[in-house]
Amino acid sequence: MPHITAPDGARLFYADEGTGTPVLCLSGLTRTTRDFDYAMPALAGCRVIRMDYRGRGQSDWADYKSYTLMQEGTDALQLLDHLGLAQAAILGTSRGGLIAMGLALAARDRLLGVCLNDIGPVLHPDGLEVIMGYIGRNPVYKTHADMAADMPSLMSGFANVPESRWLEEVQKHYTETPRGLQITYDPKLRDAVIEAGAIPGADLWQFFDALTGLPTAVIRGANSDLLSAETLAEMRARRPDLIWAEVPDRAHIPYLDEPEAVDVLKRWIAAL
Repeated sequence: MPHITAPDGARLFYADEGTGTPVLCLSGLTRTTRDFDYAMPALAGCRVIRMDYRGRGQSDWADYKSYTLMQEGTDALQLLDHLGLAQAAILGTSRGGLIAMGLALAARDRLLGVCLNDIGPVLHPDGLEVIMGYIGRNPVYKTHADMAADMPSLMSGFANVPESRWLEEVQKHYTETPRGLQITYDPKLRDAVIEAGAIPGADLWQFFDALTGLPTAVIRGANSDLLSAETLAEMRARRPDLIWAEVPDRAHIPYLDEPEAVDVLKRWIAAL
C-alpha cells in the first residue's frame, strides 16, 4: 500500500489512479479515501489522488494535537510534492473543503481549482451539533446489517436511497468486530475538534474569497444542516462564475454520483 511519511513520523496512506488533470480528493472529518468511491466515474479522464488524513483509515494514528486543518493541509502539500505535482485541483468534502480554502489562502499557486462538497465559509450550528454527537464514539450496533436497517431514520434529510447504498455506506465507514461496530479513526479526533474550538460564527469568508480567479464549484445537499441556502446564496453573489447545484433528497453530504453532482463535477473539470 502506498504511503508517505510525514516529518513527525506518521505514515499517511494515499491512492493514485488514472491519468490527466490531477484532482486531489480530501474527505470529510471522520472519513477516508472511500468517501469518493461514488465520484470516480464522474472523474474519469483525471488523475485521481486520494489520501487518508493522519488518524483516519489506513494512515497512522498520531498525536491528536496534530489533527488540525493546518497540519492536514501541510500533509496534502507534502503528498503533492512526493508525487512531483506542482499543482492540483482539489475536490473537498466537508472538512476537505475547509482545507482546500485554507490552501487557497496559504498556497494558492499549488491549486488549479476547488470544488466544495456541502461546505462553505459559514458552518451552521445545527450541523456542528450533529457532528459532535457522534464523533469519536462507536455506534451501538453489533453488525453492519443492523446499522444499515436503521440508517433511513438516522440520516435525517436523505430520501430515495436504496437499501444497498445504506449497507455500502456502513461497510465503508465502520469495521465489524466481535465487540460490535468500530469507527475507522482515532477516537481522540473528538478531543482535537473540541480543543480547536469550531466556532459557528468564525469569519471564514476571507478563505472563500481567496478562491477568486480559480475555477470554483459548490455542491450542496438541498437538506444540508451544515451549508445553509443563505450561505450558498452569498457565495454565488460573491462569485457570479460559481459552478453550483443543489442535490435534492440529500443532506450532509451528497454522495457525488447524483445527476446534479455529476453535472457540476464535469463542468468544473472542463473549466480547470
